[in-house]
Amino acid sequence: MTKPVPIDAADLWWRHTVYYCLDIETFQDSDGDGVGDIPGLISRIPYLADLGVTCVWLMPFFPTAHRDDGYDITDFFAVDPRLGTLGDLVELVRVARTHGIRIIVDFVMNHTSDQHPWFRQSRRSPDDPKRDWYVWRDEPPEKPDPPVFPGDEDSTWTFDEKAGQYFLHHFFHTQPDLNVALPEVRREIDKNLGLWLEIGIAGFRIDAVPFMFSSAVTDTGAGGSNAGGTGVDGTPSAPYDGVDHLARIRGFVSRRSAEAFLLGEVNLPYEQQMPWFGQARDGLQLQFDFPTMQRLYLALARGDATPLAESLRSRPAVDVAQQWAHFARNHDELTLDQLSDEERDEVFAAYAPDEAMRVYGRGIRRRLPSMLEDERAVRMVYSLIFSLPGAPVLFYGEEIGMGDNLEIDGRIAVRTPMQWTRDGGFTTAPPRRQVRRMATEPYGPEGANVEDQRADQGSLWRHIQRLTRMYRDAPSQAWSELEVLKGAPPQVLAHVCRGEGWAMLALHNLSRDGTTVRVTVAPESSDEAWMTDRVTEERIDASAPIALELEPYGWRWLELDPADAKVRVR
Repeated sequence: MTKPVPIDAADLWWRHTVYYCLDIETFQDSDGDGVGDIPGLISRIPYLADLGVTCVWLMPFFPTAHRDDGYDITDFFAVDPRLGTLGDLVELVRVARTHGIRIIVDFVMNHTSDQHPWFRQSRRSPDDPKRDWYVWRDEPPEKPDPPVFPGDEDSTWTFDEKAGQYFLHHFFHTQPDLNVALPEVRREIDKNLGLWLEIGIAGFRIDAVPFMFSSAVTDTGAGGSNAGGTGVDGTPSAPYDGVDHLARIRGFVSRRSAEAFLLGEVNLPYEQQMPWFGQARDGLQLQFDFPTMQRLYLALARGDATPLAESLRSRPAVDVAQQWAHFARNHDELTLDQLSDEERDEVFAAYAPDEAMRVYGRGIRRRLPSMLEDERAVRMVYSLIFSLPGAPVLFYGEEIGMGDNLEIDGRIAVRTPMQWTRDGGFTTAPPRRQVRRMATEPYGPEGANVEDQRADQGSLWRHIQRLTRMYRDAPSQAWSELEVLKGAPPQVLAHVCRGEGWAMLALHNLSRDGTTVRVTVAPESSDEAWMTDRVTEERIDASAPIALELEPYGWRWLELDPADAKVRVR
């Protein structure tokens, strides 16, 4: 029997939540114009509830110049008219709530489009009030930051003929960085957060946290903003501190909404991630576990769980008001930038042998099924993600094994339209009018679609649904501590999630070869020991050592009774 979780679990709801990331324009078209929209998404909310999703993360839906799939924003306070209206968004929040789903949104105010009215005004004159809203200088620094998109951009500084100066852009040159140190910009950030909170948005996924809150944007030298900006009365303010600014945002969000939280994209090693969690309760509540994700693919390529186990053992403990978010794949490239060159080459050789499958020299632009080419491995990966203490995050289409289209440039290859039926089902518009081409077979709509898989009890969709339900049925799992066991066969990750009055042993075979795991359960307060298989509900007598067979890419979730029992594996 699952034990109750602490009474404040409802307040910290985001710790025990199944997240689902989607792009409105590629999810469901309601009016036949070839572009997904908010009314179309509203019609699919019952589907997401049935899958077991409890929080939907919306990729940018704001007016855009259409040069970076919505991330080049021209108005932070509106909805792209192709997708709907503010009224539609309010209706989405309401309908989602009735189905037990909260909505969070992408927060991307680290830069704007170069077509944004703020930037157009900033270019006019050095004396323009908007000039210091961006980062300008007469000459680039001697050692500029490298561009985030090498190959697409040669520098993080671009000369603007009209302004007569260089402006900073960590991403594309069509996305100038905002000077977030400036009090006026910070006020706009607060107003923007306040707008979405007022209509019922439950939190924010903050894009590229180290770039948004970087002190580098204030180190502008001659002809640019000073390091601390200026106050309303024109006097210099204190030097900018990004961690402090994030803490202030957290405070603002918490004051406006008791339930709202911040999920941060912080692709850094653990020791560099920790400051962004803040002290106790003044930083990010959730952070994506990029180090573990990258080591997972190295482990899969080797058929050896050791790299993954080492990463999880090194992961720092966090405060009760914080947690890690686990994912197999996000909407960008599958980045491998924290691996060594040799390790990255191993993963490339296994899953991106063709240069066209790679991007920026550091990542892979394919989805999981087309990389692994073995649904047993795909199912095992999702089982692993859901079995860890923390919050699982799905990218739309993962539940049906949706693929990619490598004929589409760059990272957009994985952002193809959702596959509802064998002929697509995303829109009634002809292909030439659709916002994007479909994924290619065998992971396109004929081979992977919602309609067929929901009718098949053995499908990947049903597997993901089962995982969401097992995860939600054991809320103690999100509050548990992780113990990665030693002694298992090298291809097996063996870990125990241990909470107050509850514990679970999970075994995952990362190899295409079967193996046997010998398990010894040693209770502290009983002569008997039992394990309950959480899939089959079979009760297994573990009073004596037992041998458990794991098929190729096999996995087991085994609840321990008594919960204080120690576990050894070999």
